[in-house]
Amino acid sequence: MATLLLKNAALLVTMDSQRREIAGGALFARDGVIEAVGAAVDLPATADEVIDARGQVVIPGLVNTHHHFYQTLTRAVPAAQDAELFGWLKTLYPIWAKLTPEMAFVSTHTAMAELLLSGCTTSSDHLYLYPNGVRLDDTLDAAAQIGMRFHAARGAMSVGQSKGGLPPDRVVEDEAAILADTQRLIERRHDPARHAMTRIVVAPCSPFSVSRELMRDAALLARAYGPAHGVSLHTHLAENDNDIAYTRAKFGCTPAEYAEQLGWVGPDVWHAHCVKLDAAGIALFARTGTGVAHCPGSNMRLASGIAPIRALRDAGVPVAIAVDGSASNDSGHLLGECRLALLLQRVAHGPVKGPGALTAREVLEIATLGGARVLGRDDIGALAPGMSADFACVPLDDVGLAGALHDPLAALFFCHVPRVAHTVVNGHVVVRDGQLTTIDLPVHLERHNRLAAALIG
Repeated sequence: MATLLLKNAALLVTMDSQRREIAGGALFARDGVIEAVGAAVDLPATADEVIDARGQVVIPGLVNTHHHFYQTLTRAVPAAQDAELFGWLKTLYPIWAKLTPEMAFVSTHTAMAELLLSGCTTSSDHLYLYPNGVRLDDTLDAAAQIGMRFHAARGAMSVGQSKGGLPPDRVVEDEAAILADTQRLIERRHDPARHAMTRIVVAPCSPFSVSRELMRDAALLARAYGPAHGVSLHTHLAENDNDIAYTRAKFGCTPAEYAEQLGWVGPDVWHAHCVKLDAAGIALFARTGTGVAHCPGSNMRLASGIAPIRALRDAGVPVAIAVDGSASNDSGHLLGECRLALLLQRVAHGPVKGPGALTAREVLEIATLGGARVLGRDDIGALAPGMSADFACVPLDDVGLAGALHDPLAALFFCHVPRVAHTVVNGHVVVRDGQLTTIDLPVHLERHNRLAAALIG
């Protein structure tokens, strides 16, 4: 049985029920599960793997709840740089239609590498295009190789332009085939066990790219496996004004009402963005335990607006953080995304209420326990006995943190944090001394950039 000892942390932030922040803290894990957290003198002195976290802040692994990994191949595409959501999508759909299985595999490594190097240990990904033989398995295999905890969302688009949808017909799928493949993935690749490294999410893309029938049937499919199986539901909702207008014109209701009509509310459901969720929608989500993945960078980039995160949290809605796709952010740095979330809520609430609209420790809660709750997990998001050994170590000797060591935890979110020293997932050191241990990143990036050039060219 493999053991791991982390010791001498300048500050170990547990996010446990007591919210302990332990100076000189230590952690001991066995086979990927934490057995003890506390002072070094109270823990075993040796282990198979020892990490000296002297001069570092240790935090629970961050949880990214919405991404589109394949979009790392199409960052900052000139024709899409200054477009809002619908125009941005229409520009990029024809490029994405050329996606190949190799591109899906390689882009997964790129996106996960960026996340791991920024303190993230668990990520969801929403793949909703399957041209040229692409399968969700391409991303699942890549995740297993790089060593990241993964919630793979089997997305789908079924309503093309000829039927009044937004995407071109050539990138949509038959609905029966979508449901059949989703069932295949659940039965072959989904792991319902505690500390699972892989789970499948049922995830039709959005109200403007799938039918009401597919939304309804997808929810029925997910829930047919029962609560213990942990199959959750995810989609985009209420992202911008055009999204709201489409739902009202097409379905005669608000996005929140649309979700409720089709069974897309409950603790097994989370929606991305929700920038335009109204007061009734917030109340519905709070009453049903429906989650929200907050994507501040993407919402800013596409000028979608500022999501009502303070109102959502005050109402009791589960809120998590997400970087969104790398063609609309265009960054996958999760600590950086947390900083945007912190600052953006302060802007939204103005000079009177704004400075306290969101605190550094609240942002960490959103990015750890919030992400765990939204994904339906009780084994990640905190450093405590019985929890998964997922954590990140951030060095305090960086120039961007100079002068902030009186509150090193807050510094991670107020200041610019370019790197982590170590990232551990399931007890395995995936990033050591700022370098990935599972793939050769420089070699990989050369391959990634060749594929990106081929895709865009």
